[in-house]
Amino acid sequence: TLAGCRMRSLAWLGIASLCLGAAWAAPAKEKRKAEKPKADLVLYESLDLDNYDLTLDSYGEILDLSNYEELYDYGDHAPKIEVGTLAPRPKDPTALPDLGTPTETLKLQSPTTAGPVRPAPVPPQDLPSCRLCLCIGTSVYCDDADLEHIPPLPLETTYLYARFNRIGVIRASDFMGLKKLKRIDLTSNFISWADVDAFRLLPSLQELILPENRLTALPELPRSIVRLDARLNRIPSTGLRPEAFQDLKELQFLHLSDNELDYIPVPLPESLRSLHLQNNNIQTMHEDTFCNSQDHSQIRRALEDIRLDGNPINLSLFPNAYFCLPRLPTGRFF
Repeated sequence: TLAGCRMRSLAWLGIASLCLGAAWAAPAKEKRKAEKPKADLVLYESLDLDNYDLTLDSYGEILDLSNYEELYDYGDHAPKIEVGTLAPRPKDPTALPDLGTPTETLKLQSPTTAGPVRPAPVPPQDLPSCRLCLCIGTSVYCDDADLEHIPPLPLETTYLYARFNRIGVIRASDFMGLKKLKRIDLTSNFISWADVDAFRLLPSLQELILPENRLTALPELPRSIVRLDARLNRIPSTGLRPEAFQDLKELQFLHLSDNELDYIPVPLPESLRSLHLQNNNIQTMHEDTFCNSQDHSQIRRALEDIRLDGNPINLSLFPNAYFCLPRLPTGRFF
């Protein structure tokens, strides 16, 4: 009949439409698959991963750690460095990883060499100090590491920071052979004794920082010393060798405040720029303490910072002791 013929025609048209739709969908899907690797390649091309290499050796070039602050700040720890994990750039753009292929299991090969294997030389980073502390270039940072003694240090060490520990004694052997050591900072330990040669044999030492300890005597110092800071200890005048600072021709900063000194440690080198002796027990001084009383033409331009406040001395009683200075000492004048 006519109605049956129409129904068969509509059925054939529906089947034909489904086939044509499937035929068009397949190429579009393949096209999208092909475009995705191309987009990934563009992403890899835009990333510069060739110089993405941050090692402990390169810290010295990036960070200037030579001016480490004198006063301790709990926020001065090196910030954590978080590096994103990015895949390396593929050498062959067409050889992209096939995520559908199962990864083969790697098999470990047993060593084929026979006989004893000699241990490799221990690099500086593997020394005990570099395991307990942080070694960056030639600087060793041991702040607040619960140390009771100075750990073995790399021979190339230039700067040592071992503040806020429990170190009680400094031995001469602690720094033996460290010819490049320029700065030692042992702030806030329990140091009550230092061997007489603990620092004297360090030819490059310029800064010795020892505040907030329990020292009752100062050891001999090398002639290269520029800055000595031994504030907040228990050092009396008898704890200083006679003329202890006379031959230190490079000494510029001498800070001995908050100790138990009875007099100003003279003679003082001409190189001295800053003398801090506040909060001691100094009661008097000689006319030749700062100036040569026999040479009234003397001008001592370098010594501009003298702190004697907090001592029982009346500075107005010694007017002839300051004529060569560019400015008067800080202290009590009445």
